[in-house]
Amino acid sequence: MFKPLFFSLALASLLSPCCLVATAIDVNYFWDIGYVKANPDGQKERQVIGVNGQWPPPPLHVSLNDTLVIEARNSLDSPTTLHAHGMYQNGTNYMDGPFMVTQCGIPVGQNMTYRIPITQTGTYWIHAHYGAQYVDGIRAPLILHNPREPHAYDEDIIITLEDWYHDQASALLKEFLSWKNPGGAEPVPNGALIGSLGGDRHKVIDFAPGKTYRLRLINMSALAMFHFSIEGHTMRVIEVDGVDTEPMDVGNVRLAAAQRTSVLVTALNSTANNYVFHADMDTDMFDNIPAALNYNSTGIIRYSKNASILHDKDGPDWSPFHDIDLVPLDGMQALGFDVTYSLDVYFNQYTDALNHGTFNNITYVMPKVPTMFTALSMGADALNATVYGPQTNAHMVGHMQDVQLVVNNFDAGNHPFHLHGHHFQLIERGPAPYDPTFNPRPKSAPARRDTVTIPSMEYVILRFRADNPGTWLFHCHIEWHIEGGLNMVIVEAPDVMQKRIHVPQQILDHCKAAGIPTLGNAAGRQGFDLKGVPEGPYPYPLGWTRKAKGAMAGCILSALIGFASILWYGWRSQQSYRPVATADDNEELNAAENTT
Repeated sequence: MFKPLFFSLALASLLSPCCLVATAIDVNYFWDIGYVKANPDGQKERQVIGVNGQWPPPPLHVSLNDTLVIEARNSLDSPTTLHAHGMYQNGTNYMDGPFMVTQCGIPVGQNMTYRIPITQTGTYWIHAHYGAQYVDGIRAPLILHNPREPHAYDEDIIITLEDWYHDQASALLKEFLSWKNPGGAEPVPNGALIGSLGGDRHKVIDFAPGKTYRLRLINMSALAMFHFSIEGHTMRVIEVDGVDTEPMDVGNVRLAAAQRTSVLVTALNSTANNYVFHADMDTDMFDNIPAALNYNSTGIIRYSKNASILHDKDGPDWSPFHDIDLVPLDGMQALGFDVTYSLDVYFNQYTDALNHGTFNNITYVMPKVPTMFTALSMGADALNATVYGPQTNAHMVGHMQDVQLVVNNFDAGNHPFHLHGHHFQLIERGPAPYDPTFNPRPKSAPARRDTVTIPSMEYVILRFRADNPGTWLFHCHIEWHIEGGLNMVIVEAPDVMQKRIHVPQQILDHCKAAGIPTLGNAAGRQGFDLKGVPEGPYPYPLGWTRKAKGAMAGCILSALIGFASILWYGWRSQQSYRPVATADDNEELNAAENTT
């Protein structure tokens, strides 16, 4: 627990603002990222990615106005990066982490110093943003403490929720992105972990009568959505994705991949019983449910080691939880919009025979030059989306514009969408497609978060202010969908970026070591010359293409040859036919001879 520093800073904040500034420090962590063995569900030991020779990686704690410093060493056999999920990184876009968007990756055997000034508070997490590495375990809670905490509670408890796979992410990804999987069925996890425990191992949380606990729920999954509830207790939501909210009583909390929610729970005044809490995976997210999968995971709220468990006679409270009904504690008013983009979500089979996720029928393909470097090196041309390549799906935003995203989910599954560098307001939800002639009427202070779930065949309207110049990914946070192309980039105020952002030499050295250029457009060229830019696959074209016509002609020709062969064979058989005398024929011949 983080009480010593938390309370010392809280005391300093009461003395004077100058004291609070004076206590700001560098909070240093060293992470040697490497392979270790783990068996968290007791069913199969496997290779995972850990930190400093252990798994799971320990939580990171830091306070407002401090600077988080992570010295990361790459002891893997491939590059890696780290992404502090939900952090604005205002002025430090190069620390955001997505491979080929803001970084070239930490080369094998080298270090990267992440310096992140803390200007936010709340519940976050940190994970790799290279390939599907975080599925293999490189993920950890990141708690940003507020010295002037607005909510009263006695103890702070982190509860991580994770889907767990027994196979390596690389093997699962190969199966997912395969012509043998034309429908795009995602790998189904082998189980769930609560606090990095699964199978027959249960997370136990000790409660003392009358105390109030803040439970920080963090879904660090690759795919699964969780429904969390506590039998016999009431929960009050006070934070989502780092945004403090007015308290709201709920029976359960729904968390998609990457979402976080803090709830306050006041312990009962009796130690006569212990209780069960539930973290059940939403099976609607799975294309099939293996017989061996236990998707209803549980833990124990323990008041006494000797007490028995008392179950609710009606079971868990699964009453609906609507995050759009939450009200931010700061009362920030609804934004209008200066620019709006409509994003239609589809999954389809493309010309490489693989099933890809798309925004507006464009599946994301990494450029030759990381997008941030294109924005920084292309001068006035950086204001034109063309220079970022045809399949980074770049959308341009001007400095301090109010931006509206209308996202229509036309896919059969639910998707948790995450925007880097910002919190967005949840303006409205409804059945897809959104009617642009309809003028939404948002609440005066709409809910805000950085990851939103959009159910199948529904839309959501999001708004944010472009006050953070940089190149920011907007993507589905189902890891298999990230790798399948369901990404786009918001290029925010590149003209301001060029004045404010100065990339550390260490990152430039990493790019040089990897042979990745840091100047020019998406193809590494100047101006709008995109010769050699990575592109494709594409949607299968409608109508008769040259190849389709050739294939049809070949089929027709083969059919004609087949018919001709049958006719020729029949004709030749008729020519070589010789009648054979039968017993009846002989009797008729003898009768004729006798008559004669």
